[in-house]
This record gives sequence, structure tokens and C-alpha cells, in this order.
Amino acid sequence: VRLVESGGGLVQPGGSLRLSCVASGFTFNTYSMAWVRRVPGKEREWVADITARGLVEAYEDSVRGRFTISRDNANNMVYLQLNNLKFEDTAIYSCARRTTPCYSVSTCRVLGFLDAWGQGTPVNVTL
Repeated sequence: VRLVESGGGLVQPGGSLRLSCVASGFTFNTYSMAWVRRVPGKEREWVADITARGLVEAYEDSVRGRFTISRDNANNMVYLQLNNLKFEDTAIYSCARRTTPCYSVSTCRVLGFLDAWGQGTPVNVTL
């Protein structure tokens, strides 16, 4: 299993970025996928989830309405569109494979159901 993220960078508050993750080594279209983020020195935080066929999405409260997760199963890609970025969104963002679909925010927050992670791409919201 390999997950490789890209698309991070420096952005001003209110700006946008689109993160990408390419997956390989498993049957991508049979797994839910997630994005998580980590501020150095702090615990990882779940951000968003999408089911295998892309029919159901879930978001952490702090990003709902600003971030959008999507996927392209034909190309083994999962994306995270980040809009209206805030200082507190600064983190390293990773995509992850989920072993069991989650259909509620409380379940999605359980990181123990994520079994493969990418190295991450940094997002730095700064003036």
C-alpha cells in the first residue's frame, strides 16, 4: 500500500489549496478514504472522509463548509479542496485508507480504523 500526497504550500488567510493523494498497491475503489492533519507536537486530527464510491462524505466540524473531499476511482486519486483557509488550518495533511466505512462524525474521528498513511503534505497559512 502506498499513498503519496501533494499540493500543500504557503497560503494567506482566506486563500485556497487543493491537495491530492495518489494510491497504489490495493483495490482503491473498495476502500473509504480519509484526510487527517497533524500539527507538530500535537495529536493527529481527522478532517474528512469519503466512502468507496464517493457517495457519502463526512467532515470535522471545524472544516465543514470550507473543505471538500472527493475522489477519482478511475485514477486512484483522492482530493481535498481547502477554501477560506484559517491560521488554525496550518498542519501536515495526510491521506489514509479506512478499513471500515464511517457514517457519523463520531465514528470517523476514530483513527484506529485507518490502516495506511501517506507521508503528508504541509499547509502553512500565514500572512
